[in-house]
Amino acid sequence: MTFSVGAVDVRPATPADRPTVERLWLMFRHDLSEFRNGGVSQVPDPDGTFRSERVAAAFGDSGEPGEAGDSREAGGWAPYLFRSGVRPVGFAFVRGIGGPTRILNSFFVVRGARRGGVGMRAVRDVVARHPGDWEVAFQDVNPGAVAFWRRVGEELAPGEWGEERRPVPGRVGLPPDVWISFRYAGAVER
Repeated sequence: MTFSVGAVDVRPATPADRPTVERLWLMFRHDLSEFRNGGVSQVPDPDGTFRSERVAAAFGDSGEPGEAGDSREAGGWAPYLFRSGVRPVGFAFVRGIGGPTRILNSFFVVRGARRGGVGMRAVRDVVARHPGDWEVAFQDVNPGAVAFWRRVGEELAPGEWGEERRPVPGRVGLPPDVWISFRYAGAVER
């Protein structure tokens, strides 16, 4: 059966969506495992899972202040689920909801739904829900991410987005992350 992505529904993920998001998280981490970050292989834990503290934080059970849905806290998180019809096609985790800068902490679109505009439509929808200053980190070793996030910067803030390299906190020896930053005040002409 061939799958064709039609309209993409982006909505806040609920606790009932968590099992779906956790499965998508495994795909996301698997995709990233092909990139040797600082010469270090990324392989699953002994139980076949990958580290998932971001999932816990996004759904509010990390034990840290400013958890999911608490937009009053600078550290507030918001998980989103992307669907095409009834099929899950991706997710995003936003942190810093109540702060001066929102951070697109994790963003994923399944391989079968890529290259058709799903990612751009989803990121536009997520960012539009939280106008203001944004930052997104990615790694130079991931050429698809490099091209995608630079395109996002240019489409959402034409000529007014920035890029810089920053050390990874607490991870001496790793190459710096690439960060893009932009301000999104509202609707962007398509």
